[in-house]
Amino acid sequence: MSQSNVVRIAQQPVQWRVLCSREDLVPNSGVVAWHDGSQVALLYLPEHAEKPLYAVDNRDPKSGANVIGRGLLGNIKGELVIASPMYKQHFRLEDGHCLEYPEQRLRVWPVRLNGDLVEIGED
Repeated sequence: MSQSNVVRIAQQPVQWRVLCSREDLVPNSGVVAWHDGSQVALLYLPEHAEKPLYAVDNRDPKSGANVIGRGLLGNIKGELVIASPMYKQHFRLEDGHCLEYPEQRLRVWPVRLNGDLVEIGED
């Protein structure tokens, strides 16, 4: 394929919005924040220097309960996961995919620490 046939789609830069502060987070655990009509579970893993913070939907897709932020964090075959406290299914923090039930998925948001502020990416 020649270069003239390649279509490049420009990605829009992420718009960041302050969600809370670092002191609101609990190391190696989850807290829940309200963002744009959704409950977002913020999962803080300070020992993971490259990516210490993840943001996933707090709603368990199987039970419908808002409990993901209370789940257990772990590592399965090198993948960081959170286990739902209801039915114990595991969701990858990176992309929200469920390991046991491929049809289940958690929404994920870009999130970062900017000094002592937690910022979430806008859709």
